[in-house]
Amino acid sequence: MLFAIDIGNTNMEFGIFEGDKLASKFRLVTNRNITSDEVGLFTMQFFSFHGYDPRQVEDVVITSVVPQVMYSISHSMRKYLKKDPLIVGENLPVPIENRYDNPKEVGADRLVNSYAGFQKYGGPLIIVDFGTATTFDVVSGDGAYLGGLIYPGIKISMDALFQNAAKLPRVELVEPDRVIGKNTVASMQAGAIYGYAGAVSNIVAQINREMGETLEVIATGGLANMIGTQGNLFKTVDSSLTLEGLQMIYKQAR
Repeated sequence: MLFAIDIGNTNMEFGIFEGDKLASKFRLVTNRNITSDEVGLFTMQFFSFHGYDPRQVEDVVITSVVPQVMYSISHSMRKYLKKDPLIVGENLPVPIENRYDNPKEVGADRLVNSYAGFQKYGGPLIIVDFGTATTFDVVSGDGAYLGGLIYPGIKISMDALFQNAAKLPRVELVEPDRVIGKNTVASMQAGAIYGYAGAVSNIVAQINREMGETLEVIATGGLANMIGTQGNLFKTVDSSLTLEGLQMIYKQAR
């Protein structure tokens, strides 16, 4: 059994793999002040609730873009699961050709997504990860990481609107029934969802133009299911792509 952890700026996602199958997963809010005991006790509760024996965990593999929580997460795995974690970019490399100008600048999660996307769907392709930031990663037909874009996430955009427009309220981010809002809340929701989908569509079109071909597009990340329903832009929404990528990289390393 493999325990995979994807640490993002907003959420931390934990997945239990039985062989190649993602058997179960859970999320915690990324709290930079979280303690190793909080992580460990919640993990043990999750294992117990679903009937998993923590002694069956063979390894722990982690990808992270939040250095501040790494000590707590790593220490909790050593303390509660008795495992020294394998960390992408430190003691676990991603087997992908990285063509970034400075390869060390690329977030580990972006390389994991790119590797997993190519293994699952082939190439060339674009992987759009809807998280705190929305990243667009381009993978060549031979599986190399070419680069991409970083765009403000939809929640960041909505927070900025609320904080800088005195009369606009903070609203729940849900898909509206129609484009033309009949009240302030509906108007803000429509602007967020449909406006953001339009921006994503335009960026994808620009990438295709620069590549000189039409690439398949895969959506992943916490908000992928919401934006991914707009139009026919995405081949599929694969919300577990990062966790599955960790399992693939671990399997390749073994």
